[in-house]
Amino acid sequence: MSISRLDISGIWQLAEAGGDHRSAMRVPGDVHTALKEAGIIPDPYVGRNEDQVQWVAEREWVIERQFVIDDPDGNWYLDITYLDTVAVVFINDVPVLSADNCFRRYRPDVSAALQAGVNTIRIHFHSSIAAGAERQARQPFYIPYSTGNCPIPNGNMLRKPQCHFGWDWNIALAPLGLYGEILLRRLETARIEHVVTSQRHAEGKVDLHVALTLYAVDPGVVPVHFDLDGERVRLDCGIAAGETTIHHVFEISEPRLWWPAGSGEQNLYRLTVEIPEDQVTRQVGLRTVELVTDPDEAGSRFAFRINGREIFCRGANWIPADALFSLSSPQKTEDLLQSAVDANMNMLRVWGGGFYEHDWFYNLCDRLGLMVWQDFQFACNLYPSTPDFLEDVAEEVDYQVRRLVSHPSIVVWCGDNELVGALTWFKESIENRDRYLVSYDRLNRTIEQALKAAAPEAIWWPSSPASGYLDYGDAWHADGSGDMHYWSVWHENKSFDNYHSVRPRFCSEFGFQSYTSLPVIRTYAEAKDMNIASPVMEHHQKNAGGNERIAATMFRYFRFPKDFANFVYLSQVQQALAIRTAVDYWRAQKPHCMGTLYWQLNDTWPVASWSSLDYGGGWKVLHYVARRFFQPVAVAAIPSEDGSDIRISLVNDTMDDVTVTISLSTVSLDGTRTPINSVDALCSPDAAVTAVALSASDLPPDAILFWSFTATNGMGGEGHYVHGTYKALDLAPPGLEVSMSPGGAGAMDLVVQASGLALFVMIESDTAGRYSDNAFDLAAGECRRITFTPSEPSAAAPVFRIYDLYSCQSAD
Repeated sequence: MSISRLDISGIWQLAEAGGDHRSAMRVPGDVHTALKEAGIIPDPYVGRNEDQVQWVAEREWVIERQFVIDDPDGNWYLDITYLDTVAVVFINDVPVLSADNCFRRYRPDVSAALQAGVNTIRIHFHSSIAAGAERQARQPFYIPYSTGNCPIPNGNMLRKPQCHFGWDWNIALAPLGLYGEILLRRLETARIEHVVTSQRHAEGKVDLHVALTLYAVDPGVVPVHFDLDGERVRLDCGIAAGETTIHHVFEISEPRLWWPAGSGEQNLYRLTVEIPEDQVTRQVGLRTVELVTDPDEAGSRFAFRINGREIFCRGANWIPADALFSLSSPQKTEDLLQSAVDANMNMLRVWGGGFYEHDWFYNLCDRLGLMVWQDFQFACNLYPSTPDFLEDVAEEVDYQVRRLVSHPSIVVWCGDNELVGALTWFKESIENRDRYLVSYDRLNRTIEQALKAAAPEAIWWPSSPASGYLDYGDAWHADGSGDMHYWSVWHENKSFDNYHSVRPRFCSEFGFQSYTSLPVIRTYAEAKDMNIASPVMEHHQKNAGGNERIAATMFRYFRFPKDFANFVYLSQVQQALAIRTAVDYWRAQKPHCMGTLYWQLNDTWPVASWSSLDYGGGWKVLHYVARRFFQPVAVAAIPSEDGSDIRISLVNDTMDDVTVTISLSTVSLDGTRTPINSVDALCSPDAAVTAVALSASDLPPDAILFWSFTATNGMGGEGHYVHGTYKALDLAPPGLEVSMSPGGAGAMDLVVQASGLALFVMIESDTAGRYSDNAFDLAAGECRRITFTPSEPSAAAPVFRIYDLYSCQSAD
């Protein structure tokens, strides 16, 4: 049977080049996971096994399989994506591809290597460690990399995810494998290289421009079908040898616009472009996007305007879904992205040390309404600027931009993560800044020019953080213009109220660490390791000094927890307090500040980190609290600079006026609630106001300010404010009682009741699942009904643990 397309993914055979180790390997997949499943290496995520598997990245590996082609005549090519990274592909022992960029698509001609019947394809992976060292040696001058982040050296020499060499939250494995497609295809008349869309919006209509690039070996005529939601057009197009670009415009009247989550509907159109031998489908959303950087009295603005309306960006930073590709999946990623939306986020920043994600990632963001800030994949290191490196980068950018630019979710393309700051981190660049600045500028300009060539209307931001175009200043502390990374609270060990010392225009990174939850810790640590200073726990902390900083912060704000489990819980409480302090204040600065993206949403493996979602997708305390402080209509208590007053801030990110009823009360340490007053406050669309101000001296001693609110649009919430530190409170036993009953569809209903004051009540189970609410407060006599929905059906009833601030700190 004659075929023109053969998918050769599936089960391949893996072998160590010149060694004895052999196993099966699933493609797409990675070498480490295959070796683990074969019992050749231990689970790298458990204990300190990371140290025991370093030899894998030092060796060379070969994967191989056979396939059958009855008719090898014609023009055949391989179609390969996400090949990681320095690899040579052979067919029947003939080398057909030498690859060294994980971020490019390769389509080598393999016609001369094929034979009728059984063929053998082999991919020889060279060690990234050896390749990095060899390329570093060839540089005209040394190119530094962040040794604090990357214990495996010279990753900056290779175009692969930089966090693969380690990071201050990632395991250092330097994995290798093939994570995308591998297809054998016959080129008949032509194939589709790219489908790129752009839009022209006018009153009541949109022109959708479609640019189709075809590749052919010989000139010819190709029938092309363009289809947009059933509107089908045929063009018979003459094409030349090489690439030919064909244009078509759909005129859309009464367009259904795409909006970010919380601002409108995520309307999408289905675009299909088809030729006889090939077809590409794109998910298109009609929207305009602008980055507003107008000068003002503070410096210059930094705000995203979607469909003519400025949108306050609420969200977090995205890192790869797993340190090992084989352990990720579209389903796991969808769960993480859904959790972002469920916490009232509308933007994620795809950070520059990981991947340009798979198409299905951006399809999910399109459907969920998550705007994407897309970094190009350069982070925290310096990089070569030799002609061969820059040429490779230009090819990478061209491919990735043409692949992704049609997604409505992608609203900005950013040149890199922290490369401007990195110029000040290394002895070499400090002593010869001009050399390294010129080198950086060559790389940055190459990225920008390739972006503009591929998508002239795409929004470009040169670096994150950056104060502006060609501005190489300190955007970590200068808050008048551009985007800001503010790390003084964590890395400089400053107090949480230090977040009030800056007023960013857009804070695209800030964070505070916590431990991953106890059920996750139990997946990698034994009972004897349940101590924050144990070697295993220290191994699962990749930020130098991180454990000490978590503990020191507890001394500043809390009484020390009574045991390991409560230490883990309290670390998450203080993480949530840190991030809430920043977000509440910066949202109240609207429209001066128009975005807060905390570091980070997710984890790549089980580790202490800045994430709000555990490895595996469980919600930490921060994520439950984020759902409250990111609510489009939110209320917060913000002290004045001298602490004499407490301002009750009201923020409205919606398009309509809202009237909010705010009920204020004090709660004594025995849990008695005493109403203060009730305030009705009006907030106009996209605004922040002060609803009421209180004098701190009016709060009774040993009492906590509580509030609840309801808005005319149905939103509501609650919160509390402690004027001082939690460690100063002589809390009394909360008298928590929990009753359980079966809910619908395998869920469990829990009722938590308190006879005293209970702060940060957190329910936890070793059974994975989602709680309808968590990390909540109760006054005396109050109760809360919580629904727990397990991730998977289970015959056994879950066993729940309950934490609160008093019980955490008391030896009772």
